[in-house]
Amino acid sequence: MPGEHRRDGVNEPALADILGPGLSVVFVGTAVGTASAERGHYYAGRGNRFWQLLHEAKLTPRLLAPEEDASLFDFGIGITDLVKGVAQSHDRGLDFSGAAGVAAHLVAACPRWVAFNGLTAGREAARILRYGGSVALGEQPWTLGTSRVFVLPNSSGAYASMPYAEKLRWWTALAALVAV
Repeated sequence: MPGEHRRDGVNEPALADILGPGLSVVFVGTAVGTASAERGHYYAGRGNRFWQLLHEAKLTPRLLAPEEDASLFDFGIGITDLVKGVAQSHDRGLDFSGAAGVAAHLVAACPRWVAFNGLTAGREAARILRYGGSVALGEQPWTLGTSRVFVLPNSSGAYASMPYAEKLRWWTALAALVAV
């Protein structure tokens, strides 16, 4: 059932990864939001602009709905999160103890690019991988296995301090690199 996170007393991921070999880019968030967990699909919150940014940056040929998240494989795109549980409060108080395992899965999948959806995810990944905490938007000087790394402004409506046009500029810059 969407939003269910325990089975037989064992913590289950809020959503299954959309991850596999041969992908062009995998988007990595911090944790699944409550609306996404309830609907059973990534980036399903009303204020989240992920799908719009993905399309307007030309990473998908049409605007997808969250319910179409599994179709991202058709476009060479994957999705996962550093924290496998549900974020109750916009990235605060999250347990990143399993993030090293997520990083290992990303290294094994070997996408051309890993794109962190937000500075929080990018900084936490850099910290876990011992690249330090100095992370800025854009392409990073470090890799995740053989995958190049890019940090995007967060697509969530909770991070509205950056104008949409500026967010789209960063997403379009990633799309240009992915297309090469």
